[in-house]
Amino acid sequence: QVQLVESGGGLVQPGGSLRLSCAASGSIFSINVMGWYRQAPGKERELVAAVTSDGSTNYADSVKGRFTISRDNAKITVYLQMNNLKSEDTAVYYCNADGVRSVIRRRFEVWGQGTLVTVSS
Repeated sequence: QVQLVESGGGLVQPGGSLRLSCAASGSIFSINVMGWYRQAPGKERELVAAVTSDGSTNYADSVKGRFTISRDNAKITVYLQMNNLKSEDTAVYYCNADGVRSVIRRRFEVWGQGTLVTVSS
């Protein structure tokens, strides 16, 4: 079983910063993509940022210039540094990973449980 454990969510004032982390564990041979999604009440889940195995990144237009995704391949961990947070960023943030299992070469896609980010004064 491949699992993702997220941390770093919480309450922050507008203009503040948070850093989310997502650590993958289990029988993993390789990771293709890890990314962060978010879902606000009444809205669909949307991609926030993603990073591929070769380091390529992709960001939602709404977070460009404010959020930065990074990875630590040795720890199979992805981070989301969120700066200049706005109330519109309030959502449950979910980590996602796509990769290949190590014991038997089989593709997997898993989601974390979600971590709540609340931006409010």
